[in-house]
Amino acid sequence: MHEQGARIHLHCFEYGRAIANQLNEICETVRYYKRKQNAFYLFRSLPYIVLTRSSEELMENLLKDDYPILFEGLHCCFHLNDRRLSKRKKIVRTHNIEHDYYENLAKVEPKIFRRIYFNNEARKLKRFETILNKAEYIIAISSADRSYLASSYRNVTEVPAFHPDEKIAIQTGRGNFALYHGNLEIGENIEAAMYLVNQVFNTMTIPLIIAGKNPPAHLTEAISRFPHIQLKANISTEEIYRMVQEAQLNVLPTFQSTGIKLKLLTALFKGRHCVVNPAMVMGTGLESLCIICDSAEAMKKEIIRVFEIPFAVEEIQKREEVLLEKFSNALNAKKILELIR
Repeated sequence: MHEQGARIHLHCFEYGRAIANQLNEICETVRYYKRKQNAFYLFRSLPYIVLTRSSEELMENLLKDDYPILFEGLHCCFHLNDRRLSKRKKIVRTHNIEHDYYENLAKVEPKIFRRIYFNNEARKLKRFETILNKAEYIIAISSADRSYLASSYRNVTEVPAFHPDEKIAIQTGRGNFALYHGNLEIGENIEAAMYLVNQVFNTMTIPLIIAGKNPPAHLTEAISRFPHIQLKANISTEEIYRMVQEAQLNVLPTFQSTGIKLKLLTALFKGRHCVVNPAMVMGTGLESLCIICDSAEAMKKEIIRVFEIPFAVEEIQKREEVLLEKFSNALNAKKILELIR
């Protein structure tokens, strides 16, 4: 958005991550607010992720000007209904259908207290979602999310996810392993990795690398039973990107169909063959670029088939036609700025 001429005053909540000085190069001002993480908020009627991102200091700063406000995610919408902002243009960028996302987190969470938390948040988020009526525009991240939101709210448009890739960076030829990557602290990614270990690669000899942050002990133990499956834990983003490029195929199942997964975009911009299940591509517009398998057996067959097929220049051109049009960061930034202006 900065490259498209926007002058941005950034307000963000801080809870452990270091201050990013590079933001000062692309924003007019950057203000940080302490996120109020307090167990007492778990017993309030508003979602914890929303209530802990409230700040009177933030409101005081917003009231110093009359600029349009872009709320990033439903979790940042505590002040969306504040009467002091009634005359301001307010736009919400949604990341997921949040209550669906939290319900699915609960389904795969093994710890009972975290499972109770996710279920409670899901119920609260579903009630809180109606605050979107106070937004002038809602920007959905996928066509599936747009359809859901448009059934209840006005002025819903779709702008796909922003991502680090400005151009296609795919290597032709063949690699010698399959790759799954994702944050292995998150339940849905743990579930996907366990699925690949126990139901897909369990009877194959094709090498699989699973890469991600802080894998749980039960995933590490499951991987250790198979000599052709390797775990790469807590490696750098640059190393993951290198493996995405070098792999013969990126295999990316998910059991959550909300929003869009950035790892899918990474695999399509940088990697060769991409094998997924239907939930990974539902409503994304990326179906034509992936090999879609609706069962573990189907996924096994396709992995065996494409493991021998070099990635051709024609396939790269096909990716360019779709990705550089729908997922162009510059074009999508312009769409948001048109709403703001």
